[in-house]
Amino acid sequence: MMTFKAKSLFLATALAFTCVASTTAWAEPDTLRVLGNFSGNKKQVDLVERPFFTDLAKNTGISSKISYSPMDLVNVKAADAMRLLKSGAFDIASVQIGMAARDDPFLEGIDLAGVATNVADQRKVMEAIRDEFDKEVQQRFNVKTLALWPFGPQILFCKDPIEKLEDFKGKKIRTFTTSMATLVQGLGGSPVTLQYAEVYLALQRGVADCGVTASSAGNGGKWPEVTKYLVPLAVSNSMQGHFINLDTWKQFSAEKQQALTKAFKKMESDMWDLAVNVDKDATNCNTGSADCKEHTKYNMTLNPVTPAELAQLKGVVNRQVLPQWAENCNSVIPGCSDRWLSTVGKAMGYGRISGVK
Repeated sequence: MMTFKAKSLFLATALAFTCVASTTAWAEPDTLRVLGNFSGNKKQVDLVERPFFTDLAKNTGISSKISYSPMDLVNVKAADAMRLLKSGAFDIASVQIGMAARDDPFLEGIDLAGVATNVADQRKVMEAIRDEFDKEVQQRFNVKTLALWPFGPQILFCKDPIEKLEDFKGKKIRTFTTSMATLVQGLGGSPVTLQYAEVYLALQRGVADCGVTASSAGNGGKWPEVTKYLVPLAVSNSMQGHFINLDTWKQFSAEKQQALTKAFKKMESDMWDLAVNVDKDATNCNTGSADCKEHTKYNMTLNPVTPAELAQLKGVVNRQVLPQWAENCNSVIPGCSDRWLSTVGKAMGYGRISGVK
């Protein structure tokens, strides 16, 4: 039989436990502030991202309300998305990884220009580096990776014909990652860094001669109005991601975290499928093919890329892209290139990087 003192201690302990459990149950944030992708990326936003966040609470059982805003509608630049997530200005953000890599060069290792020239190879790269990538963003930005996906093959919209790689010499080419700029320089061109929304006018006014983006994004941005030639040379796959602030993540119970992880995994899969499916149709539409179905139809000329040119591109990657990236990344993050070689390098057949010991 319990003494009065023992009973009191038991009741106090039980009450404290109940309060903790109760607090944990309602500790979820009232509102999840979500920074979405650019609204101009209609396929990704309208078909996948916006519906996903509209139904997120219902599908996961979280109590938080969702406040979703595409980044261009709240005047956020792509390069600032990860910083705003780290600061707590947003709870979840869609991030263009190449832009975020300006603050942490290790991140660009998931999509170095010229390493994966098709979506299937890009998936191998992503799976190989995923765990190391998540460790990096948790440490550097206080965020957790929820989804990683490609926008699709990043090809070139040009004002003048590009019949061989040598024709890039002297051309001003819009790029949006450091390694992409290095690749363009290796081809004899001059990289021009521009936000997606700035490219149309830049091409129209001669600030740029070519612009790199996905075939569908160029179509949505009406780039074929100011360019004539489409070069299906996939210099990268424009890896994107959805990330959550770690402090926000920790407010959810283990059960809700599991539900969120499952939901974002499904969204990630949908984005990969979309990347594969829309590229062909967008290219058909940009070039006026009768097979055009879902994009705006234009009349660009397709300048195909030969296997010899792809081999030439790989030579530029080996001589310039990888060594320059490794030197830069190792100077900021000791052992950076070793982490890449043990993950992506192993998956893609790179045993070493020229000039790096």
